[in-house]
Amino acid sequence: MKEVMAEVLFSPEAIAARVKELGAQISKDYEGKELVVVGVLKGSLLFMADLIREIKTPLRYDLIAVSSYGASTSSSGIVRIIKDIDVSIENEHVLVIEDIVDTGLTLRYLITTLSSRQPASLKSCVLLDKPSRRKIEITPDYNGFVIPDRFVVGYGLDFAQRYRQLPMIAVLKPEVYSAEKNGEKEGN
Repeated sequence: MKEVMAEVLFSPEAIAARVKELGAQISKDYEGKELVVVGVLKGSLLFMADLIREIKTPLRYDLIAVSSYGASTSSSGIVRIIKDIDVSIENEHVLVIEDIVDTGLTLRYLITTLSSRQPASLKSCVLLDKPSRRKIEITPDYNGFVIPDRFVVGYGLDFAQRYRQLPMIAVLKPEVYSAEKNGEKEGN
């Protein structure tokens, strides 16, 4: 896999340490409350699994799948729900877990959509924040790492459904995604 990586941004150890810190902060903020965690498929799956093990307050979780990329390496700007959550979130404390926020369009769509279901509270937690790509103003409530405008893979993030299983977060060499212009990319 090293032949496709330009550089490693975050080692497995750095990710684990930051996830532990986020879990502790979320546990403190939701002390005495029950939480409903909504993970955004597919990219947040590894992050969410590790994070919920670090959250010490009672919680339930569900998954939602959205699409804004199609068969492109950049967001179309049109977001749609492919798989909705199965639980009611009315009067619940909800935390949306996302792998990456760049343009902000997907996260804004999710927050707006889930807000209409009248939760008691609604916050977001993202592993990676790429503020230089914002098209709308939105700031995650909990943030793992701020990254530059680079194409990253690993720890759930993919290119053409590949590289999600990497234990680190790495920058993908431009020639890899340039050579596969028709590959599908989610959340990057």
